[in-house]
Amino acid sequence: MSSTTSLLPFWRKRDDDGKLKGKVVFRPHNYCIPLLCFCIAVSGILLSAYALLRPKPVYIFRCGRAQDTLRTFLASSHYQNSHSNSHSDPLVDRPKLLGMVGIQTGFSSKDRRQALRETWFPSNPDGLISLEHSTGLAFRFVIGHTKDVKKMAELEEEIEKYNDFMVIDVEEDYLKLPYKTLAFFKAAFDLFEAEFYVKADDDIYLRPDRLATLLAKERPDTRTYIGCMKKGPVITDPKMKWFEKSGHLLGNEYFYHAYGPIYALSAEVVASLAIARNDSLRMFSNEDVTVGSWMLAMNVNHEDNRAICDPRCTPTSIAVWDLPKCSG
Repeated sequence: MSSTTSLLPFWRKRDDDGKLKGKVVFRPHNYCIPLLCFCIAVSGILLSAYALLRPKPVYIFRCGRAQDTLRTFLASSHYQNSHSNSHSDPLVDRPKLLGMVGIQTGFSSKDRRQALRETWFPSNPDGLISLEHSTGLAFRFVIGHTKDVKKMAELEEEIEKYNDFMVIDVEEDYLKLPYKTLAFFKAAFDLFEAEFYVKADDDIYLRPDRLATLLAKERPDTRTYIGCMKKGPVITDPKMKWFEKSGHLLGNEYFYHAYGPIYALSAEVVASLAIARNDSLRMFSNEDVTVGSWMLAMNVNHEDNRAICDPRCTPTSIAVWDLPKCSG
């Protein structure tokens, strides 16, 4: 009995006959262990509840100040909660792909982007994911920034609606397209682990399935430059559209290079561009000539393919310029 009463918070001594005697003694320390266990149990329950109920973090998939808005959206709690029962692939920093296709666009090209979304370019995130899974190709509109606050606000609204942009750290300027192209390749290489990186304009109509077939072709050379190859006279008249201010370095005729609306570079080629300092590369006035000059310096394999610059829709067309009926 004495051992039992000694565990109680209130305690009195007993005489030899078992009768209580003396004053009641309060033992507060006998509360400590049960109270401590209770506090630990409650804390554990509260922490577990917080872990289950707290919002999931939003991962920003960035390379420097470049951002893949689609994967940022896919990582958001809003999308995760609405697709909790789906079996989508986990998001990774550099997803492996057959190709990353960057559709170069500008602030004045909203109508062009909408035209593409109404034809071959998916108009919602689920459509982009589905196309990526079926072809191995990721598609994004590629755009820089501007000091025009209104234009930036309009871009934010479009991103919020479609989530199909790669926003890169370069100021939009038509006269500086070579700089934008280099920034695109650098950002794309850091955000995606692709076998090919494709630069395309926003006024072409594309067959993604046929492009995937072209890129998946076995090639002996790992340093490959695919496009519609051309040569032509160097324009040295400042009044003409394609004036080349550095024409004196080129002579009378351009070297062999791809048309600008669409071309593809293999991963090994883009890896070299990704680590190059911007001021170490020659920038000509025309973007396609600029990239062509880099390809000459890198000793790549030039692969000419006329199906990606088809002027009309045919059963073998991969890219058709300014012919929307082809994508239908």
